[in-house]
Amino acid sequence: MASATWRRVTVLLALALSAFTFNTTENLPIGLLPLISEDLDVTFSSVGYLVTGYGLTVAVVSLPLAQVTRDLPRRWVLTGVLAVLVVSTLISIVAASYWVLLTARIATAVAQALFWAVMAPVAVGLFAPEVRGRVIAVMSVGGSLATVLGVPAGTWLGQQGGWRAPFLVLTALSLAALVLIAVLLPTSRPQDSHGAYGSAPHTGRFVVTLLATAVSVTGMFAGFTYVVRLLTDVTGFTDETVSALLFVFGLAGIAGVSGVGQILDRFPNGALVLTIGLQAVALLGLWLFATEKVVVVAMLALLGASAAPVFMATQARILVVAPGRTEIGFAANSAAFNVGIAVGAAVGGLVLTPLGARGVFGIGALVTVAALAVVVGESLLAGRPEATPPAPTPAPEQVDRAS
Repeated sequence: MASATWRRVTVLLALALSAFTFNTTENLPIGLLPLISEDLDVTFSSVGYLVTGYGLTVAVVSLPLAQVTRDLPRRWVLTGVLAVLVVSTLISIVAASYWVLLTARIATAVAQALFWAVMAPVAVGLFAPEVRGRVIAVMSVGGSLATVLGVPAGTWLGQQGGWRAPFLVLTALSLAALVLIAVLLPTSRPQDSHGAYGSAPHTGRFVVTLLATAVSVTGMFAGFTYVVRLLTDVTGFTDETVSALLFVFGLAGIAGVSGVGQILDRFPNGALVLTIGLQAVALLGLWLFATEKVVVVAMLALLGASAAPVFMATQARILVVAPGRTEIGFAANSAAFNVGIAVGAAVGGLVLTPLGARGVFGIGALVTVAALAVVVGESLLAGRPEATPPAPTPAPEQVDRAS
């Protein structure tokens, strides 16, 4: 029994490490933008496309990949996506041209799209259904650490040893995760896991959850995309202080993910209302009190503590309301999240000139309030309960059967 528990925990930590590696890889070019631009002799905007193209790829391919691979053993799928991550980061290290680097990034994005679709069902299937929320929290902490630790550390390492150096570290981390998952994750049919189906499937509530994800993320990124402009031009912080403030934002995000993870199992819908509501308060506070430094720091921390767990809370809802296989539900939620990022940044950019950096946070607050209204009004928007019974839930011990 102790051996089985050790195996489950090790696989869970390997999945969290994978989430950290994928998220760091996705956002690392932001910190290395000047170095990559100079070395490959391309413009800053071209380097920015390494991030934009990545997000758009995830949004486009998530659902098709989840559908195509829905019946493949998850050990094979996860080993495959991590192998792509290893190879693509190695290609990034030796890339001599911008187009080779962009191709490697697109390949990584395709792998990440499939990873986020299958990761949560695999992780929660390792443990009893009663601790789903805490399992998702562990995964979310792994992903959140990319913002707090991965990107800042990768940026520093790139400044010391060249922009290719952090990609070498990411290659080593992804290879370690690959080995652990390939060796320890059982080869079982994905449909046999209790995480493969929603516990109370409902098409209307599923659609509302996706809508809440897309709208809340749109509100978040309408403002946060331009947070540096707010902090320096409106609040009056120095450029040197901004990095410390963003570190506070990231730490608050980890604290929020950990705290919300404790209540997800008991109040999945309440956790979503709480996180979106606090996000609206934080964005509203940054708009109303943008010139008050103490209030801005507090609101920035609140934004980190509330916005970071929103995606985790919607993921937990997918495990409940997904009308079919949860892999498809998670792929749709990931696509909605990435659409929200793209639309939010675009909306903020459109209103930045007429309203200024302060005004975009007001717009973000209004959009987030709309997302809150969607969640609160779920019973009206989703329609009558469906009679479809939940899929059978096998005991977690079944995951210990390795082959």
